[in-house]
Amino acid sequence: MPLGIIIFIILLISIKQINEYEKGVKFTLGKYTGIMQPGWRLVIPIFQSYRKVDLRVKAVDVPNQEAITKDNISVSVNAVIYYKVIHAEKAILGVERFYYAISQLAQTTMRNAVGGVSLDELLSERESVSENIRKVIDVASDPWGIKVDNVELKDITLPEEMKRVIGRQAEAEREKRSLIIKAEGEKIAAKNMAEAAQALSASTGALHLRTLQSINDISSDQSNTIVFAVPLEVLRAFEGISKNNKLLIKSDQEK
Repeated sequence: MPLGIIIFIILLISIKQINEYEKGVKFTLGKYTGIMQPGWRLVIPIFQSYRKVDLRVKAVDVPNQEAITKDNISVSVNAVIYYKVIHAEKAILGVERFYYAISQLAQTTMRNAVGGVSLDELLSERESVSENIRKVIDVASDPWGIKVDNVELKDITLPEEMKRVIGRQAEAEREKRSLIIKAEGEKIAAKNMAEAAQALSASTGALHLRTLQSINDISSDQSNTIVFAVPLEVLRAFEGISKNNKLLIKSDQEK
């Protein structure tokens, strides 16, 4: 076989393509010799080798992790982590299988973060807990050339017994708010009634007019039976008028 053809074949198999979203880590005789930029690059067979590193943002789904909160409540938590490789050489030289390492680191960090907060904090301050997890993973993975962009807690699963306890607690809280609102309403109503009574007593005849108005409102429905209590003073006044009339009639007769 002609030498030119052999050289052409060696050159052809030496051409490697690095995509735009990748970088290549080149090794010569087993030693790191540089970064291969996107495009066609030469890698001499036998003497040289390379590893491609994807620089795009990756999403790692962290499986359910059983953890115990600060107040000794067992929960199951899963999350998703978004990260990308910043330094391709560190991702290859600094750690073996960086995608697997970041997943294991996330699982351990998530369990530790859940154990450092109470259940109420975990449920009400999910974003804060997620940010704490992100910071810890970002610092730990920095020697690997990895930047953690975001961590999201997807789901927090509670035991069935704890769900019932939380439900009863929420119901008791709603009942408490209802009683408070009712008491405040009664307080306002009592205050308004006291002011109305004071206004009626201050005006001559206002109380009698209000009584007549109430009777008129009640009598609009024929099915109602009205029991009207007449003050004793009024009855005595009628009795006095009756006696005076009898005396007048007797006096007229004697004349």
